[in-house]
Amino acid sequence: MNEVDQLKAELKLRGFSPLTVRNYSFFVEKFMQKSGKPAAELSENDVRLYLSDLFDTKAKNTIMLAAASLKFFYTEILKKDFSQIKMPKKEKRLPEVLTQEEVLALINSADNEKSRLIVSLLYSGGLRVSELVNLKAHDINFNEKVGWVRRGKGAKDRIFSISETLSGELEHYLKNRQHIYVFSKNEPLTTRNIQKIIKGMKEKAGINKKVTPHTLRHSFATHLLEQGTDIRLIQALLGHSSLSTTQVYTHISSDQIKKVKNPFDSLYAPKAIN
Repeated sequence: MNEVDQLKAELKLRGFSPLTVRNYSFFVEKFMQKSGKPAAELSENDVRLYLSDLFDTKAKNTIMLAAASLKFFYTEILKKDFSQIKMPKKEKRLPEVLTQEEVLALINSADNEKSRLIVSLLYSGGLRVSELVNLKAHDINFNEKVGWVRRGKGAKDRIFSISETLSGELEHYLKNRQHIYVFSKNEPLTTRNIQKIIKGMKEKAGINKKVTPHTLRHSFATHLLEQGTDIRLIQALLGHSSLSTTQVYTHISSDQIKKVKNPFDSLYAPKAIN
């Protein structure tokens, strides 16, 4: 078994998602090809050279993923020191969110029932696209208006809510279909397929913002916060292991910002006379 195969096996044994296995393997294979060295001869300088070259052509998040892949490979597979490699810092960009009117416009732009239900469930459940494509029909409880994500990010199960209206539509959609998965019969749809559907709907709806499946998850969380939902409940609904991950939404809730009374206005407010 070569080193890349060992990497794949170790990642699977530790419960990493298929996407993580694929991404880590991709970067390690590229790194090995670039270095042209046997694994036993690889050094920290080889990592520095590879990552520095990526800065010329790749986005910061891509470089971070490559660095994480190589760190796991060095420390867990090669048992080599990685402590002197400085990991690039994550860019603190606020996620794009849609207004509720834009979400509705996106849903209404669907060409067919299946596309409309896919986008509706991504938003209603706050689901990751990988969670949606792997959602099985028997994991939805239509009576209680909830569903279960099985082995989501971090190999964790979690419950999510479905709107009463959408629950009825999904139940009707599945009624005469022999589906294992909610939106496919025997094999899950590809995430790429969902991305293409949303791109077409976004263009048809005339939305100028960048819209991806994850945009709907961000929008769901932001709209919950604007309604006054406790942030710890939002954390549970999204399946975040850390509250700090969820707290990004406190910075992007435009409705809450608009409600703040600006102190400048009080400078000109009439003063009470005693």
